[in-house]
Amino acid sequence: MISEQLDFSGRVAIVTGGGTGIGYAAALQLARLGATVVIASRTADELEKSAASIAAQSGATCLAVPTDVKNEDACINLVQRTMDAFGRVDVLINNAGGTRMGPLEHIPTRGWDSIYDLNVKSAYICTREAGKHMVAQKSGAIVNISSNAGITGVKGGAHYASAKAALQMFTTVTAAEWGRHGIRANCVAAGMIASPRAAAAWEAAGLDAANMGAAIPLGRAGTPDEIANMIVFFASDAASYITGQTVAVNGGPSLGGIALD
Repeated sequence: MISEQLDFSGRVAIVTGGGTGIGYAAALQLARLGATVVIASRTADELEKSAASIAAQSGATCLAVPTDVKNEDACINLVQRTMDAFGRVDVLINNAGGTRMGPLEHIPTRGWDSIYDLNVKSAYICTREAGKHMVAQKSGAIVNISSNAGITGVKGGAHYASAKAALQMFTTVTAAEWGRHGIRANCVAAGMIASPRAAAAWEAAGLDAANMGAAIPLGRAGTPDEIANMIVFFASDAASYITGQTVAVNGGPSLGGIALD
Protein backbone atom coordinates (compact mmCIF):
# COMPACT_ATOMS: atom_id res chain seq x y z
CA MET A 1 0.00 0.00 0.00
CA ILE A 2 2.68 2.49 0.99
CA SER A 3 4.80 1.63 -2.06
CA GLU A 4 1.82 2.37 -4.31
CA GLN A 5 1.26 5.71 -2.60
CA LEU A 6 4.90 6.64 -3.21
CA ASP A 7 4.70 5.86 -6.92
CA PHE A 8 5.21 9.01 -9.01
CA SER A 9 5.01 7.29 -12.39
CA GLY A 10 3.44 9.57 -14.99
CA ARG A 11 3.89 12.67 -12.84
CA VAL A 12 6.01 15.72 -13.60
CA ALA A 13 7.83 17.55 -10.82
CA ILE A 14 9.58 20.94 -10.84
CA VAL A 15 12.31 21.47 -8.23
CA THR A 16 13.84 24.93 -7.85
CA GLY A 17 17.34 25.01 -6.44
CA GLY A 18 17.51 21.47 -7.79
CA GLY A 19 21.19 21.42 -8.74
CA THR A 20 22.64 20.91 -5.27
CA GLY A 21 21.88 20.04 -1.67
CA ILE A 22 18.29 19.50 -0.57
CA GLY A 23 16.88 20.25 -4.03
CA TYR A 24 19.13 17.72 -5.72
CA ALA A 25 18.33 15.08 -3.09
CA ALA A 26 14.58 15.65 -3.52
CA ALA A 27 14.80 15.58 -7.31
CA LEU A 28 16.77 12.33 -7.24
CA GLN A 29 14.31 10.66 -4.87
CA LEU A 30 11.34 11.76 -6.99
CA ALA A 31 13.06 10.47 -10.14
CA ARG A 32 13.82 7.13 -8.51
CA LEU A 33 10.13 6.85 -7.64
CA GLY A 34 9.15 7.32 -11.27
CA ALA A 35 8.67 11.07 -11.71
CA THR A 36 9.82 13.07 -14.69
CA VAL A 37 11.82 15.86 -13.07
CA VAL A 38 12.60 19.43 -14.09
CA ILE A 39 15.38 21.04 -12.05
CA ALA A 40 16.16 24.74 -11.97
CA SER A 41 18.99 26.91 -10.65
CA ARG A 42 21.15 29.76 -11.89
CA THR A 43 24.36 27.88 -12.77
CA ALA A 44 23.82 26.17 -16.13
CA ASP A 45 26.91 23.94 -16.18
CA GLU A 46 26.34 22.65 -12.65
CA LEU A 47 22.66 22.13 -13.38
CA GLU A 48 23.33 20.07 -16.51
CA LYS A 49 25.73 17.83 -14.57
CA SER A 50 23.13 17.33 -11.85
CA ALA A 51 20.44 16.49 -14.42
CA ALA A 52 22.72 13.94 -16.07
CA SER A 53 23.52 12.42 -12.68
CA ILE A 54 19.84 12.14 -11.72
CA ALA A 55 18.96 10.55 -15.07
CA ALA A 56 21.84 8.07 -14.81
CA GLN A 57 20.97 7.01 -11.27
CA SER A 58 17.21 6.77 -11.77
CA GLY A 59 16.60 6.00 -15.43
CA ALA A 60 14.05 8.82 -15.43
CA THR A 61 13.94 11.92 -17.61
CA CYS A 62 15.47 15.00 -15.96
CA LEU A 63 15.33 18.35 -17.71
CA ALA A 64 17.62 21.19 -16.64
CA VAL A 65 16.21 24.70 -17.03
CA PRO A 66 18.66 27.44 -15.95
CA THR A 67 16.58 29.86 -13.90
CA ASP A 68 17.17 32.86 -11.67
CA VAL A 69 14.08 32.57 -9.49
CA LYS A 70 14.41 36.23 -8.48
CA ASN A 71 13.48 37.08 -12.07
CA GLU A 72 9.74 36.84 -12.75
CA ASP A 73 10.12 36.16 -16.47
CA ALA A 74 12.56 33.34 -15.71
CA CYS A 75 10.04 31.70 -13.35
CA ILE A 76 7.31 31.99 -15.97
CA ASN A 77 9.67 30.45 -18.53
CA LEU A 78 10.48 27.56 -16.17
CA VAL A 79 6.83 26.52 -15.93
CA GLN A 80 6.21 27.09 -19.64
CA ARG A 81 9.25 24.99 -20.60
CA THR A 82 7.88 22.22 -18.41
CA MET A 83 4.46 22.40 -20.06
CA ASP A 84 5.96 22.54 -23.54
CA ALA A 85 8.10 19.48 -22.87
CA PHE A 86 5.73 17.31 -20.84
CA GLY A 87 2.24 18.82 -21.02
CA ARG A 88 1.57 18.88 -17.29
CA VAL A 89 2.97 19.75 -13.87
CA ASP A 90 1.94 17.66 -10.87
CA VAL A 91 4.48 18.58 -8.20
CA LEU A 92 6.19 21.89 -7.42
CA ILE A 93 9.03 22.02 -4.91
CA ASN A 94 9.88 25.64 -4.05
CA ASN A 95 13.31 24.92 -2.63
CA ALA A 96 15.44 27.83 -3.86
CA GLY A 97 16.42 30.12 -1.01
CA GLY A 98 19.25 31.41 1.12
CA THR A 99 20.59 34.40 3.00
CA ARG A 100 23.52 36.52 4.04
CA MET A 101 23.50 37.07 7.78
CA GLY A 102 23.96 40.45 9.39
CA PRO A 103 22.73 42.55 12.32
CA LEU A 104 19.37 44.22 11.84
CA GLU A 105 20.73 47.76 11.97
CA HIS A 106 23.13 47.02 9.10
CA ILE A 107 20.72 45.33 6.69
CA PRO A 108 20.22 47.69 3.73
CA THR A 109 16.79 47.97 2.15
CA ARG A 110 18.14 46.44 -1.04
CA GLY A 111 19.49 43.47 0.93
CA TRP A 112 16.17 43.01 2.73
CA ASP A 113 14.26 43.08 -0.57
CA SER A 114 16.71 40.63 -2.15
CA ILE A 115 16.15 38.04 0.60
CA TYR A 116 12.37 38.37 0.29
CA ASP A 117 12.58 38.08 -3.50
CA LEU A 118 14.62 34.88 -3.21
CA ASN A 119 12.75 33.18 -0.38
CA VAL A 120 9.14 34.37 -0.75
CA LYS A 121 8.42 36.15 -4.03
CA SER A 122 10.00 33.39 -6.12
CA ALA A 123 7.79 30.79 -4.45
CA TYR A 124 4.73 32.96 -5.07
CA ILE A 125 5.48 33.39 -8.77
CA CYS A 126 6.30 29.72 -9.36
CA THR A 127 3.20 28.69 -7.41
CA ARG A 128 1.01 31.12 -9.33
CA GLU A 129 2.29 29.90 -12.69
CA ALA A 130 2.30 26.17 -11.93
CA GLY A 131 -0.99 26.55 -10.10
CA LYS A 132 -2.79 27.63 -13.26
CA HIS A 133 -2.12 24.21 -14.73
CA MET A 134 -2.79 22.35 -11.48
CA VAL A 135 -6.18 24.05 -11.21
CA ALA A 136 -6.99 22.96 -14.76
CA GLN A 137 -5.90 19.39 -13.91
CA LYS A 138 -7.82 19.47 -10.61
CA SER A 139 -4.77 18.04 -8.86
CA GLY A 140 -1.31 18.98 -7.66
CA ALA A 141 1.08 19.01 -4.73
CA ILE A 142 3.20 21.99 -3.69
CA VAL A 143 5.98 21.74 -1.11
CA ASN A 144 7.71 24.89 0.10
CA ILE A 145 11.06 24.66 1.85
CA SER A 146 11.32 26.91 4.86
CA SER A 147 13.78 26.92 7.74
CA ASN A 148 13.78 26.44 11.47
CA ALA A 149 14.61 30.15 11.49
CA GLY A 150 11.06 30.80 10.31
CA ILE A 151 9.74 29.14 13.47
CA THR A 152 12.18 30.19 16.20
CA GLY A 153 13.89 33.17 14.59
CA VAL A 154 17.64 33.64 14.43
CA LYS A 155 19.81 36.56 15.52
CA GLY A 156 21.51 38.17 12.56
CA GLY A 157 18.78 36.96 10.22
CA ALA A 158 15.82 39.28 10.69
CA HIS A 159 15.22 39.38 6.94
CA TYR A 160 15.69 35.63 6.44
CA ALA A 161 13.68 34.47 9.46
CA SER A 162 10.75 36.75 8.67
CA ALA A 163 10.85 35.72 4.99
CA LYS A 164 10.71 32.05 5.92
CA ALA A 165 7.85 32.74 8.35
CA ALA A 166 6.06 34.49 5.50
CA LEU A 167 6.61 31.44 3.30
CA GLN A 168 4.96 29.28 5.93
CA MET A 169 1.88 31.51 6.01
CA PHE A 170 1.84 31.62 2.21
CA THR A 171 1.67 27.81 2.34
CA THR A 172 -1.30 27.93 4.72
CA VAL A 173 -3.26 30.35 2.54
CA THR A 174 -2.44 28.48 -0.67
CA ALA A 175 -3.80 25.29 0.90
CA ALA A 176 -6.96 27.05 2.07
CA GLU A 177 -7.70 28.65 -1.30
CA TRP A 178 -6.78 25.80 -3.63
CA GLY A 179 -7.92 22.74 -1.70
CA ARG A 180 -11.20 22.83 -3.60
CA HIS A 181 -9.18 22.26 -6.80
CA GLY A 182 -7.55 19.11 -5.44
CA ILE A 183 -4.28 20.93 -4.77
CA ARG A 184 -2.34 20.42 -1.56
CA ALA A 185 0.35 22.76 -0.20
CA ASN A 186 2.69 21.94 2.67
CA CYS A 187 5.95 23.26 4.04
CA VAL A 188 9.14 21.70 5.41
CA ALA A 189 11.11 23.78 7.91
CA ALA A 190 14.66 22.49 7.67
CA GLY A 191 17.01 22.60 10.63
CA MET A 192 20.82 22.53 10.49
CA ILE A 193 21.58 20.53 7.34
CA ALA A 194 25.09 19.49 6.36
CA SER A 195 24.74 19.96 2.62
CA PRO A 196 28.04 20.10 0.70
CA ARG A 197 27.83 23.89 0.43
CA ALA A 198 26.92 24.33 4.08
CA ALA A 199 29.73 22.04 5.20
CA ALA A 200 32.21 23.97 3.05
CA ALA A 201 30.98 27.28 4.49
CA TRP A 202 31.31 25.96 8.05
CA GLU A 203 34.83 24.76 7.36
CA ALA A 204 35.79 28.08 5.78
CA ALA A 205 34.50 29.85 8.89
CA GLY A 206 36.51 27.54 11.15
CA LEU A 207 33.41 25.85 12.53
CA ASP A 208 33.19 22.18 13.46
CA ALA A 209 29.94 20.60 12.25
CA ALA A 210 30.08 18.03 15.06
CA ASN A 211 30.28 20.72 17.71
CA MET A 212 27.54 22.74 16.03
CA GLY A 213 25.21 19.77 16.36
CA ALA A 214 25.91 19.27 20.06
CA ALA A 215 22.89 21.31 21.18
CA ILE A 216 20.52 19.35 18.93
CA PRO A 217 18.71 16.55 20.81
CA LEU A 218 19.74 13.98 18.18
CA GLY A 219 23.30 15.24 18.53
CA ARG A 220 24.14 16.01 14.90
CA ALA A 221 23.32 18.04 11.84
CA GLY A 222 20.88 16.53 9.36
CA THR A 223 21.49 15.47 5.77
CA PRO A 224 19.82 16.64 2.55
CA ASP A 225 18.26 13.18 2.14
CA GLU A 226 16.53 13.53 5.51
CA ILE A 227 14.80 16.69 4.32
CA ALA A 228 14.08 15.11 0.94
CA ASN A 229 12.29 12.24 2.70
CA MET A 230 9.69 14.65 4.09
CA ILE A 231 9.43 16.54 0.80
CA VAL A 232 8.66 13.35 -1.08
CA PHE A 233 6.14 12.27 1.56
CA PHE A 234 4.27 15.58 1.32
CA ALA A 235 4.26 15.38 -2.49
CA SER A 236 2.99 11.79 -2.50
CA ASP A 237 -0.42 10.19 -2.19
CA ALA A 238 0.63 9.00 1.26
CA ALA A 239 -0.08 12.59 2.38
CA SER A 240 -3.38 12.84 0.50
CA TYR A 241 -5.26 14.32 3.49
CA ILE A 242 -2.49 16.64 4.70
CA THR A 243 -2.41 20.25 3.54
CA GLY A 244 -1.55 23.66 4.91
CA GLN A 245 0.99 22.24 7.37
CA THR A 246 4.55 23.18 8.29
CA VAL A 247 6.66 20.35 9.69
CA ALA A 248 10.06 21.00 11.24
CA VAL A 249 12.74 18.46 10.34
CA ASN A 250 15.43 19.67 12.71
CA GLY A 251 16.67 16.91 15.01
CA GLY A 252 14.41 17.98 17.86
CA PRO A 253 13.74 21.08 19.99
CA SER A 254 16.63 22.64 21.90
CA LEU A 255 15.19 23.72 25.23
CA GLY A 256 16.78 25.65 28.07
CA GLY A 257 16.83 24.35 31.64
CA ILE A 258 18.63 21.78 33.75
CA ALA A 259 20.13 18.72 32.14
CA LEU A 260 18.49 15.51 33.33
CA ASP A 261 20.92 12.60 33.29
